[in-house]
Amino acid sequence: MTVLPQAKLDALADRHALLEAELSRQLPPETFVKLSREFAELDPVVAKVKAYRSVAAEIGDLEAMIADPNTDSEMRGIAGDEKPALETRRAALAEELRIALLPKDAMDERNVIIEIRAGTGGDEASLFAGDLFRMYERYAATQGWRTEIVTASEGTKGGYKEIIAEISGRGPFAKLKFESGVHRVQRVPDTETQGRIHTSAATVAVLPEAEEVDIDIKPDDLKVDTMRSQGAGGQHVNKTESAIRITHLPSGIIVFVQEERSQHKNRAKAMAMLRTKLYDAERSKLDKARAADRKGQIGSGDRSERIRTYNFPQGRVTDHRINLTLYNLPKVIEGEALGEIINALVAEHQAALLAEAS
Repeated sequence: MTVLPQAKLDALADRHALLEAELSRQLPPETFVKLSREFAELDPVVAKVKAYRSVAAEIGDLEAMIADPNTDSEMRGIAGDEKPALETRRAALAEELRIALLPKDAMDERNVIIEIRAGTGGDEASLFAGDLFRMYERYAATQGWRTEIVTASEGTKGGYKEIIAEISGRGPFAKLKFESGVHRVQRVPDTETQGRIHTSAATVAVLPEAEEVDIDIKPDDLKVDTMRSQGAGGQHVNKTESAIRITHLPSGIIVFVQEERSQHKNRAKAMAMLRTKLYDAERSKLDKARAADRKGQIGSGDRSERIRTYNFPQGRVTDHRINLTLYNLPKVIEGEALGEIINALVAEHQAALLAEAS
């Protein structure tokens, strides 16, 4: 039987009760938001604690009934029949609690910057990059997240050579962080007259959005250029220099934003992207330092490895990291069934963490 840290469960229940009492009082808006967020995270965990302890108490009552010599044989038999189902339920709740108590990535609740770039395959790679963006956009909608394009460079026959977007909401990085890597597609392009299958690729990078407190950027380290926006947008973009390019001189990182008509808004977005890229660079250094001890970790962020193949002729999607194959590619690429793959990756990651904890 799984042994749970009862003192920790008590502390969680006490904290939950304290937060509930605090939230019933008049609080400043900032404090209310902060405590509400903590309460929302604790609430499902404490519900599991209560359910686990309720089932454990029922089992204790049944065991006492069975052990009591004054219990008649019929009642003892009923208690004996009920006990196995309750023990199974207790074991399941204990496992759910073990997962709930695992240390969480501090970035899991952050918004994300997702970058999709066409790789090998020419126009077909750009079309595939467009398919991937729409897949993530639709998946985000099913999660109640908001997607906003930061900058995009369209392909000559559709799709994108590169597209960068912000996905905001509750906990997008917790799920999307496993999407970083090389995605490969195998299909017959519309332009292919011989019916031959082509293989193309696109890279996806998912970065947790950094906050101002995470990264200190010195103004002297920045080179800021303004220019006219390119592409669609009517007459306005041809008359004003609203596009912003910021170069971080120490690192050489360059960000470019042209989506908004306001230079001020584009600059704010560019600075947010720069903070995110600098923060991701620091995280990557730490990840590499830990990699020797965690070679099997899923979602390590190694973007050079092929992580998934989308095979259209066979209607299948294969995630190579966990050897998972699904034969519902249309629903995956539409974003409807992407959750099946992401949930499997999350479960595998949790299993690895549980093994480490053991």
